[in-house]
Amino acid sequence: MNSALKPVGSFSRLAQDREELTAIVERFAGVEGVTPTAWPTLSFFRADAPSDRSCAMYEPCMGLLLQGSKHVLLAEDRFEQEYGHYLINSIDVPVTAQVMRASPTEPCLCLTLRLDPVRIGELLSEVKLPKPATATARGLALSPITIELLDPLVRLARLLDSPRDLPSLAPLIERELIYRLLTGEQGARLAQIAAAGGQGQQIARAIQWLKQHYNKPLRIGDLANMVNMSASSLHHHFREITAMSPLQYQKLLRLHEARRLLLTEGCDVATAAHRVGYESPSQFSREYSRQHGAPPLRDVNRLRAVGT
Repeated sequence: MNSALKPVGSFSRLAQDREELTAIVERFAGVEGVTPTAWPTLSFFRADAPSDRSCAMYEPCMGLLLQGSKHVLLAEDRFEQEYGHYLINSIDVPVTAQVMRASPTEPCLCLTLRLDPVRIGELLSEVKLPKPATATARGLALSPITIELLDPLVRLARLLDSPRDLPSLAPLIERELIYRLLTGEQGARLAQIAAAGGQGQQIARAIQWLKQHYNKPLRIGDLANMVNMSASSLHHHFREITAMSPLQYQKLLRLHEARRLLLTEGCDVATAAHRVGYESPSQFSREYSRQHGAPPLRDVNRLRAVGT
């Protein structure tokens, strides 16, 4: 393309919108960690220094990194989220996240918009989906931000300073954002979970059951019957979307919850192990160490020391 014909204005607009959105997020996220906003599906994140790995459960969401950098680990899949890239997640998955670049003068700043699969499903009949960028069915992916996505994000963030307008205008902007996501690079990936009767929705139902019964024994055949799939099909499609088997998923849920119990409720190791479904405290300690990098008490003491 001739340089004279390139849409230079669009690049300038993208940079301006990104700068404005970064300023809004930094202003509202005055302290480290997650900051909820007046709009329930919108939240901000700030980190003033690089962090150790931390466990989190990612819900269906769009996450835009505006400053700094983060690494997200889904099983063995590593996602390096850099400035100006958004992460799309179509299903609940346990991940390990780590802030790689941040400082008090240039903090790591992120915006997260939680996505409702029901609202996505409502739009599917009106949208012509693009062909998937890749053949993978993985629920998590990264893409560079576009002006079509950034513009409504900026308008939504601006509304935080206009509380009178927020209830009326925010739902319209959120609908526009979902439309842009569905018609964008990762639209087919997002739609697979919302399509009625599809395999993605069956996996979503399996995940919902695992989240509610993570401390119970797991029988793959029973879970497969519950979501109207064969055991082999469940295992295959579950791994395609989440990068792990149902048993691995359940184990991560257990270990994440155990860490929370140890850290916030003061449970001893044996009690936490039993409450999340382990019969053997020694097996629990081994698997906890592999996941979190240290035995339970040492890990919790380290986390408490960091938080003081």
